[in-house]
Amino acid sequence: MKPKATFRGAVIRPSDARSVRTASPATAPARVRVSRETSGRSGKGVSVVSGLPLGDAELQALATQFKKSCGAGGAVKDGRIEIQGEHRDRLVVELRKLGYDAKRSGG
Repeated sequence: MKPKATFRGAVIRPSDARSVRTASPATAPARVRVSRETSGRSGKGVSVVSGLPLGDAELQALATQFKKSCGAGGAVKDGRIEIQGEHRDRLVVELRKLGYDAKRSGG
């Protein structure tokens, strides 16, 4: 059976003729970003660490370590670590010590 051509020139093959990928895609290094947010907090800023490829327990332990090093409160919400106050520079240094390629984002 001849493959059908679509209006954009792509070729559509029957589903049984598709090749199956056996190799898993290469995992890219995590993009860890440290930003500052004030929305929904009455103008009070928090430093947010996002993009960490960790589970909940590891995020909780890392958040505890960050809170102690910054001397501030914080929480883990939606897979992101929030530290109260402006601590972006300190968090980037701590993350780089742990081996993550962390970058400061935002203004």
